Amino acid sequence: MRKLIAAMAMMACTALISSSAQAADKLRVGYWTSGVSLGYGAVLEAKEFLAKRGVDAQFIHFPDVNAPLRALAAGSIDLAFGAPLAGVYSAAAEGVPVKIFVATQPADVQFVVLADSPITSLADLKGKKIGMSPAGSSVAVIAGSILAGNYGIKAADFSLVGGNEGRLAQFLAAKQVDAAALRSVTIEQLGDEVKLRTIGRFPEEWKKLTKSDAAPFNGVGAVSTKLVEEHPETVAKVIAALRDALVWGAAHKDEVAVILTQKANLPEKDAKSYAGLWNAMYRVAFEPADIDTLKRQHQVFLDAGQIKGALKEDIFVTKPYQQSKTLK
Repeated sequence: MRKLIAAMAMMACTALISSSAQAADKLRVGYWTSGVSLGYGAVLEAKEFLAKRGVDAQFIHFPDVNAPLRALAAGSIDLAFGAPLAGVYSAAAEGVPVKIFVATQPADVQFVVLADSPITSLADLKGKKIGMSPAGSSVAVIAGSILAGNYGIKAADFSLVGGNEGRLAQFLAAKQVDAAALRSVTIEQLGDEVKLRTIGRFPEEWKKLTKSDAAPFNGVGAVSTKLVEEHPETVAKVIAALRDALVWGAAHKDEVAVILTQKANLPEKDAKSYAGLWNAMYRVAFEPADIDTLKRQHQVFLDAGQIKGALKEDIFVTKPYQQSKTLK
């Protein structure tokens, strides 16, 4: 993670994010084409919600969860949604000029094992191989924080095996890992193909860890500082478009499934699973309570040794979110 963030900081210094000075409403929007970002991104593109809000968007796809942040640092994209929260915090601490403008993905993730596994609780994961999104992703950081805070299992006490959701399911089925942290949508898609047993859920474990009622976020909207400072109205339009997609997807689940089969090449069964869990997977939120949760996550990540650096209060930019509420 330190090498990744150092490289990002260097790219930010050389690129200066100068490319964000494109026309105010012409944006390069990046996202990771795996996990829950895939479904939302496919719908956002197919229904042209950004164009309907007057934003000329070029969508750029990334196969790696951390790649959109590297692209932001290099100035090759202007904005990303579903960016890993922990990575954004680390990037900002290292001097990358990036801001958070909205929370987009709750951490709807479960710790699972094969149905016949002798593992019965998270306390049994010490010394085990655990599959999850790659190091630096929010899933990995939240999982590490939960294991350390609730069960005393530090990063050195288990082996993290990183990969995308489909690959992790394969690892688990082949018994190449002992357990995995998988999104609920992936578990739903697996159905009876791989019989799994849940031994812990992120929301409940997080509430236990923080002694609060707030559930954590995996993904957030991240934007170059230059863009949001010079054109907050453009970011407001993006938020309005993200909200449009959220509302439309909840009301048109059959069409969501069709888009995912056609645009994301998902099997019909998997596409329907995505559509059915739409409301659980996505948010467009940035109220004071959401920001308090994001701040709490930073402190927990820091205490668990998952990230370094003090929280920069100005990382949260709320003006575009408030402006978006006035857009009809």
